[in-house]
Amino acid sequence: MSRKKITGPQQPLPRDDDEKPLGDPPKIEDPVAEKSFTQRVKLPLLIYIIVLGGYLGASGGRLKKPTADIHYVYLAQCLLEGRLSLKGSPPHQNDWALVIELELRNGEKVRGTFMKTGGPNVFRTTRGEKRLIEPKDIKRRRYRYYVSFPWFPALLMLPFVAIWGLKFNDVIFTCVLGSFNAVLVFLVLRKLVELKLSQRSLREDLWLVAMFAFGTVNFYSSVIGQVWYTAHVVGVTITAVYALCALGGRRPYLAGLMLGLGFVTRTPIPFSFALLLGEVLRKHMAESASAGLVDPLAPTRRPALWPWIKAGWAKVDKKPALRELSLAALPAIAVAGVAFVLNYLRFDRFFEFGHYYLNVRWKERIQRWGLFNYHFVARNLSAMLTLLPRIMARPPFVKVSWHGMSMFVTTPLLAYAIWPRRRSPVQPWLYLAVLGPMILHLFYQNSGWVQFGFRFSLDYMVYLVAILAVGGRKIGIFAQALIVFGIGVNTFGAITFGRYWNYYWDGMYPAG
Repeated sequence: MSRKKITGPQQPLPRDDDEKPLGDPPKIEDPVAEKSFTQRVKLPLLIYIIVLGGYLGASGGRLKKPTADIHYVYLAQCLLEGRLSLKGSPPHQNDWALVIELELRNGEKVRGTFMKTGGPNVFRTTRGEKRLIEPKDIKRRRYRYYVSFPWFPALLMLPFVAIWGLKFNDVIFTCVLGSFNAVLVFLVLRKLVELKLSQRSLREDLWLVAMFAFGTVNFYSSVIGQVWYTAHVVGVTITAVYALCALGGRRPYLAGLMLGLGFVTRTPIPFSFALLLGEVLRKHMAESASAGLVDPLAPTRRPALWPWIKAGWAKVDKKPALRELSLAALPAIAVAGVAFVLNYLRFDRFFEFGHYYLNVRWKERIQRWGLFNYHFVARNLSAMLTLLPRIMARPPFVKVSWHGMSMFVTTPLLAYAIWPRRRSPVQPWLYLAVLGPMILHLFYQNSGWVQFGFRFSLDYMVYLVAILAVGGRKIGIFAQALIVFGIGVNTFGAITFGRYWNYYWDGMYPAG
């Protein structure tokens, strides 16, 4: 069978020089990066509304009145009235700094506290001198109470206390601000994506935000009010804003200011200065050198950390970097200077912020070992990493130690931070930002008692979430299950802690 020959004009095959450029690939729009202001705030606003609703719901009846531990409200009231100490006695004796002022029969006046160690009638003055003062030598004594907790949260409360006085509701304050912290964490995660330090999708970042808001100790800390948790909530706000300013070395002055404000909110916060230090140095590294150090998204390249840092330091343009770091240090030093002056005006020593005078039942422990000592490491290490709840065969079936639970119980996804899948240029600074406050927590005289989970972790929780973001471990079904488990655990804590004490016990390890 013969084939027909096809005749007629035919299109010539295109040659390479006839090809038209295809152009850039279509851009995938990021819902967070819309130009419209409405579009930019829509998702953060939705996050805030959802988290606030959850926090208010968990607070429940607590919203009706302020808590009994409104130390910051009292401090704000004192500042409004131009005083540094309380006008009279506090409403109770829990965690107030008490300075005893003695007028002796020889006319001498001394300030300080009676020691629980070293024998009876030993009096330590605010100048640090120890004296033996017999009761018969005392003509008159006066008790002066102070709020020894760092004072920045009280400054935030000033306008509200000016309106409502001592009736200002600290629970509403922590719920509103704690919900805003979830938005700040979301912005930190998207900033990491913007700077090409994280490869997370919007969906993955939302999972991490849900974990932070409802699957960490930030949940129960935000719904309870009280002086201790108010400081933590304000501290998270400061660390998140600090991270936003420090990333990329974009706003070193504001980052330094946040470190200073962190010092007068939660003392360990400025020990996360490594994030600002590393990012400013990285900013002033030659672009080719910075890119050559490591591919931030490479799944297998994990160069040795110290040689990596050493190689980077050699390529830093040091003069502008040191200039920016000096600029960042100025506001931090200024805030610390104000704090030291206030310390001196209250306790006659620049570096005494008042915790030595806490009128608490473990006062003897503080006087014997100090506020920071190796003596406390074993207990604090357990509270941080290994402490588990008691599981029982009879009601209430579970009991949580007053020392709390391990971070890996309350937020199991944090285990992913131990071994990241990818290296990122920001990773070393994030790990160091965690390590600085963590070391202080390990040596501190208090484990966080009384608590549901290790509340001190809030001083660096923002950095831990950022480490999870840049670490590259897939947030798949297993990771999502861990997040959901953590949400369940922390929902239990937000509802029961401070309400249903049958689920808690004042101990650390089960006996027998």
